[in-house]
Amino acid sequence: MSAVLGVFVGGRSTRMGGHPKGLLAAPDTGEALVVRAVRLARELGATPVLVGDARAYDVLGCDVAVVCDDPPDVGPLGGLCGLLGFAGDRAAFALACDMPFVTLDHLRALAVAHPGAPCVAARRSNDAPWEPFFARYDAPRVLPAVRAMIAAGERSLQRVMARVGARALSLDARATDDWDTPDDVSRCRTL
Repeated sequence: MSAVLGVFVGGRSTRMGGHPKGLLAAPDTGEALVVRAVRLARELGATPVLVGDARAYDVLGCDVAVVCDDPPDVGPLGGLCGLLGFAGDRAAFALACDMPFVTLDHLRALAVAHPGAPCVAARRSNDAPWEPFFARYDAPRVLPAVRAMIAAGERSLQRVMARVGARALSLDARATDDWDTPDDVSRCRTL
């Protein structure tokens, strides 16, 4: 597969008390969530990269490239723009580092859904928000739209999805659950 899978690690984890979410242990394997995501990317046949400020993950020795936000200081849209630019003419998968229940089967479903679509993203229902960090982007087609939105001062990932004509991928709700707070992690441990 000629694709890049960007593991988004750039958040400040303020709701997690400053602890980098990608260092949390996956409930199924015990490995750090970032290590798990990188492994899944490789099993998918995609080139894994970390997107954002990845200094906290140096201790893991993942041996992957780091893609910086482009431009910096515009929030998650800068990370997406950096990933799409890095991908060049390849497909770009975006995956949040704090989604502990994503499996290889979920990524395979994303890889084959809606061939030829400029963007495919998980969505829990027709009126639910898109999951821009569980998505596949046609980098050469989506990058110009993202750059234009940034230049216009737009920062909404939901508007990006609408502008590029994203197609929905239905998954079980748990697949895109994420860990934003210590309570999220505790609830998972008690299920």
